[in-house]
Amino acid sequence: MGLGRTDIWQTGLLHRPMPAILRAGTLADVPVTWLPDPGPFRFIADPFGIWHGDRLYLFAEAYDYRVKVGRIDVFILDRALNVTAHAPVLVEPWHLSYPVILRDRDGSFLMMPESGRSGMQRLYRATDFPYRWQAVEGCAFPGPMIDASPLFHDGRWWLFYTPWHERERPRVDTLHVAWADSLAGPWHPHPGNPVRRDIHSARPGGTPVAMDDGTIILPTQDCAHTYGGAITPLVITTLTPRDFAAHPLPPLGAPAAWRPATDGLHTLSAAGPVTLVDAKHTSRSVIRRAGVDIGRMARELTRRTPR
Repeated sequence: MGLGRTDIWQTGLLHRPMPAILRAGTLADVPVTWLPDPGPFRFIADPFGIWHGDRLYLFAEAYDYRVKVGRIDVFILDRALNVTAHAPVLVEPWHLSYPVILRDRDGSFLMMPESGRSGMQRLYRATDFPYRWQAVEGCAFPGPMIDASPLFHDGRWWLFYTPWHERERPRVDTLHVAWADSLAGPWHPHPGNPVRRDIHSARPGGTPVAMDDGTIILPTQDCAHTYGGAITPLVITTLTPRDFAAHPLPPLGAPAAWRPATDGLHTLSAAGPVTLVDAKHTSRSVIRRAGVDIGRMARELTRRTPR
């Protein structure tokens, strides 16, 4: 982020389904409801949601620069998109983000958050939805991943992701694909990996959706000018265990009406009649950020000092 640069993300709900937004090719003039501000040097990002009963359960990364380890929170909203409850639901010793939420074939709820800093990709099943989650044992993912985005298509599961230990290039410009018969795996890496290298349209940034014409559109991050600068819809025209072809559409940026959150956009996810987004503004307050960092380092030193 650089000295004095602090990215603050805010999560919003667009009052329009994701396929309609992708067809329009713009976020301008789409009504948006923003989640409440969590406070200074905190943010809510990477939103994913699922409807259950008459409620929308929105899962997101909750991040505090005083701690610098993300956790997963849930926001429960009614049909009018009012927040009726909010609580942390998944906390680990490692950083968590990008909490993709799914229904399994038996109706249970699954969550696949980014957990690359633990050294592996993890899958969780709800034991008491939405508040309690347990890791699914025996998963066979290709390795630790960034922003793994699953899709059930043509009778099998597909996974779009950026490898956590990608060494040849920065972790923002490489797209890999894998397929499996079950979310738990075993997953089979695509023989064409990496299927795409492009800083404008490779790292996943939301839920892949199947359009009416049979194409798949994967939201990807345009990181050419800044991390999470915009969303580039990637149109996937060929997806088989041996072949892959795709081309990008024009990027979607944060509209001017979202000011001050117009410095970036890096998640676009489908939730039935609404679409979830996050947008950022970048603070350049060196003194305030330095105070936060010094306080965090002092607390860490205190914890490590033998008594």
